[in-house]
Amino acid sequence: MTAGSNDAERIYRLWDEALGNKDLEAALALYAADASIESPLVQHLMQTKDGIVRGRDELRAFIARVFRTNPPQRRRFKQGFFSDGRVLTWEYPRQSPDGDQMDLVEVMEIEDGLIRRHRVYWGWYALNVLKAS
Repeated sequence: MTAGSNDAERIYRLWDEALGNKDLEAALALYAADASIESPLVQHLMQTKDGIVRGRDELRAFIARVFRTNPPQRRRFKQGFFSDGRVLTWEYPRQSPDGDQMDLVEVMEIEDGLIRRHRVYWGWYALNVLKAS
């Protein structure tokens, strides 16, 4: 296993722990100071024209809101990840053992052991949850 794949596995595990515990500081520690997150949820929660937050302060505000507003359909069922050591990807499929969950794909670009760019792609079920909130 290369250093990059070790970073990917570490980030995959620690991101899930931070999300489950709603631990803002643990989540932020995974991101580079100038990192970005792109997601339809950014536009929705932050009331911005585009769906991107950049830098530590914007990341802090956005992730804090995400942790405060997670709907019950936002579960964490997934079945592993894919990585080439630089890009980390995994899916939260709509169908889970506990019923439907928000269907998302997470893509993180990793550099120097930290997340540089984070993109979240939404499926139809997740977008309908977002529209209803």
